[in-house]
Amino acid sequence: MSESDAEIARARLLEIVPGGFEEIAAGGWVELAAYTDSAGEARMRDAFADVVVRLVAGGWEDRWREFHRPVHVAGLWIGPPWEWTTETEPAVVVDPGRAFGTGAHPTTRACIELLARLERGRLLDAGCGSGVVAVAALRLGYEPVLALDADPVAVEVARATARRNGVDVEVRQADVLVDEIGEADVVVANIELGIVEALLRRRSARTAVTSGYLACDVPRTPGWARVARLELEGWAADVLVAK
Repeated sequence: MSESDAEIARARLLEIVPGGFEEIAAGGWVELAAYTDSAGEARMRDAFADVVVRLVAGGWEDRWREFHRPVHVAGLWIGPPWEWTTETEPAVVVDPGRAFGTGAHPTTRACIELLARLERGRLLDAGCGSGVVAVAALRLGYEPVLALDADPVAVEVARATARRNGVDVEVRQADVLVDEIGEADVVVANIELGIVEALLRRRSARTAVTSGYLACDVPRTPGWARVARLELEGWAADVLVAK
């Protein structure tokens, strides 16, 4: 599938195989591969038009772990629990699985890099997924941090991520386009482009860090001025300031 279609496909595939999947990108195309049984195969065929099945050797249940490697972002170590040691820089330990956000995706890394460049203050993570950005923000010195997501599974996972890292993040289930979200100094939104644009119309902060879209996309944000952009592997993240 094309890179532009992959984000939706990742979310759908996580619903079918919450234990994780492999991702191979080349030439602007992305292949997603999951280890599953016959029932999982049937669900995948119902969800996707193009499914190829191959038999694999034993041990596939844990092989997906090989594809979740730690990354180093803005002075933080971000990675899965089986890779973590206490002898590294400040860490964000996140268990990949049921909610988007392992820290390795370019949009996640770009958001954290941009947050590290800004003045610290109250932070709102709108569409928090696994909670990796919210926890990273606390590690960088933002406080307090409020993380919101409409998906109850994401809320559960984000709370677990905060507990695993021993940090105090308030996590609530909320639709960031409809529900009361309060005020913050910085709002970070690593979500779909249209939702980013709608969220910024609510003007819940004076500074916004946004991502979740390709480098060829530019959010339409009346009332906001873009002051910085970071592009990684074909994806983009922006810093915007309310006018």
